[in-house]
Amino acid sequence: MLKVRNLEAGYGKLRVLKRISMHVDPGEIVTIIGANGAGKTTLLHTITGLVKIGSGEIAFKGKNLQKVSPEKIVASGCSLVPEGRQVFSTMTVEENLILGGYVLAKKEKGDINQEIKRVYELFPVLKERTKQLAGTLSGGEQQMLAMGRALMAKPSLIMMDEPSTGLAPLIVKSIFQVILRLREEGSTVLLVEQNAKAALGIADRGYVLETGKIILQGAAEDLLQNRDVQRAYLGRETD
Repeated sequence: MLKVRNLEAGYGKLRVLKRISMHVDPGEIVTIIGANGAGKTTLLHTITGLVKIGSGEIAFKGKNLQKVSPEKIVASGCSLVPEGRQVFSTMTVEENLILGGYVLAKKEKGDINQEIKRVYELFPVLKERTKQLAGTLSGGEQQMLAMGRALMAKPSLIMMDEPSTGLAPLIVKSIFQVILRLREEGSTVLLVEQNAKAALGIADRGYVLETGKIILQGAAEDLLQNRDVQRAYLGRETD
């Protein structure tokens, strides 16, 4: 579904991503783990067209994204849940969701209503808050809203940037349960996380990103057992 080959990108003269190659197959949960500053967010922003490709190639469903605008990337079925939630705080929960469904609005309004219903099934608390301003929600509720807003475009690939940041363990658990449910319902997920244990616990495969380079990749279970990963990202000392 997604193929990245020899990707280089950054900001001005600063090169952040250095010859990144990776892929995501349909129906997978793939996670990218790494420390702050490793380039994880830059990678997602480059895939979604927010950061310009320096060199290399990104293909989504076989189509080269080199000159495709961010809104057309969303329309093609690739949505991003941004780091820090970035909900529209002065708009209601329902208005945030409607805005997320702007791609559907060009087709049929009935689709928007159907997707809002689906989001409320995934996150019942949002239904209770439908007319509440997004800025007054708790951190966990805002994360749910950010995920729901991204799902409104009916993406085949949903990318999530650090969804567990700043949330209580119980909320993190429920967020990750929803990610698993999305996969069961046919979505493909690319998950960027600092919480390596939680991410690898639900992923099929993973990549370890360090200073803009992929230094390890493999099945999630193999990465969980890898001594270097345990030492650097799981807080375990190994003999």
